[in-house]
Amino acid sequence: MEFDLHTALNALDLDADWVGLRQVSETTHTHFVRDAKPQANGRSQTKGLMVEVLAQGQFGYAATNHLDSASIQAAADRALQQATATAQWGVHEFTADVRPATTGTYQSPVQKPYDHLKVADLTDLLTQVCQTLKVSDKIVRTSAFAQVLETEQKFVSSNGADIEQTLWIVITDYGVTAQDGGITQKRTDNGWFARCYQGGVEVMDSQAILSRCQNIGEQAVELLTAEECPTTTTTLVLAPDQMMLQIHESVGHPLELDRILGDERNYAGSSFVNLADFGDLVYGSPLMNITFDPTVSEELGSYAFDDSGLEAKREYLIRNGKLIRGLGSLESQVRTNTPGVANSRASSWNRAPIDRMANLNLEPGHSTFDEMIESIEHGVYMESNRSWSIDDYRNKFQFGCEYGRLIENGKFTKTLRNPNYRGITNDFWGNLDQVGDRSTLQIYGTPACGKGEPNQVIRVGHASPVCAFKEIEVFGGVA
Repeated sequence: MEFDLHTALNALDLDADWVGLRQVSETTHTHFVRDAKPQANGRSQTKGLMVEVLAQGQFGYAATNHLDSASIQAAADRALQQATATAQWGVHEFTADVRPATTGTYQSPVQKPYDHLKVADLTDLLTQVCQTLKVSDKIVRTSAFAQVLETEQKFVSSNGADIEQTLWIVITDYGVTAQDGGITQKRTDNGWFARCYQGGVEVMDSQAILSRCQNIGEQAVELLTAEECPTTTTTLVLAPDQMMLQIHESVGHPLELDRILGDERNYAGSSFVNLADFGDLVYGSPLMNITFDPTVSEELGSYAFDDSGLEAKREYLIRNGKLIRGLGSLESQVRTNTPGVANSRASSWNRAPIDRMANLNLEPGHSTFDEMIESIEHGVYMESNRSWSIDDYRNKFQFGCEYGRLIENGKFTKTLRNPNYRGITNDFWGNLDQVGDRSTLQIYGTPACGKGEPNQVIRVGHASPVCAFKEIEVFGGVA
């Protein structure tokens, strides 16, 4: 008999104020080719169910991968025991108001499901990628990785929530290592695993991929003879693939309400932002407009409902440079009396949802790319993150990029290797001087944002135009 989540919920014998069941099934196809030689073609699946219980004002959780009535009842009993045991220590007394009785469905936009592409054809494409990347004998290593995931999520609750969401995700990563004597340079497809999207295999357009890979290989060789990035204070122009990391680390993580509350402090640090800053703090220049937007269908962190059942909406976190709201679920919102978003997310069936990023985007401005470069007397342009370091308060940071170019009198003049920059979050965003228009906006993502105890690695999307920041410290050398 096919497992039915509603039947499982109705069969529970439990003295609780509220009960929720979240079922997750995820199938992953992984393919990897190195130096034009296949290394892996694999398929894996994980499936299970999380029971969430509200009793005496506290939530308890327990998971099982055995989808029979006895196992689910046992998990529910454990969750209830956990909730009642923690009641005397609770930092806040919750009600079922933080678990909306929402109903609805969501599905990623898919033109061609994975079964439209044979494993042999995908392996052939990844082999062609490696061959295309090797533009010179100075390319000493090539790699091509592709992963396709299908995730099915169902959520029902005792107060009437009934949600189904199906996510199709494609993750790719192509890269090279070039070497000439003692100089080694790496170049990737817009940074480590940056090309992650919702959709089907139509995302993997072979013509576009091979064209990019030709450029990746050529730039890796170009970097071997490039000048070292100068050490100076100048105008910094960041491509969208580096803006992704800048937004993620210096905006996304500092605005997570559970981090501000201290829930993350012993594992991943806290934040320089205080609760009193919301509605008051000038986070950056008036050109800075950051939105939380899980409604962009092709972006990696998209969904219609978070894992508490809250409907996902586009919301401004920062508008005209001023901090408005945090990245906080309904639970964090009632704890802090601070506006938040629909971002209660769990990485799998055996994890409880916590405050997470989803799609965090910088809204476009009005400058074309050419206009931006032509307006700069002296500056450095950087692409593709290579390294990152930021303190526990998400305040002081130092980031390195793969590829740089010198800007002199409104023109690109030299290629630069090992470009790095550093800053302090509010000062850096306060120096945001130009924001590219929609023609410069690009979408990227990361499949591996880590947080929580036990650890949860979750998928996040970021979209940004090209941006220019004035008076930024840049320097060379390996970061």
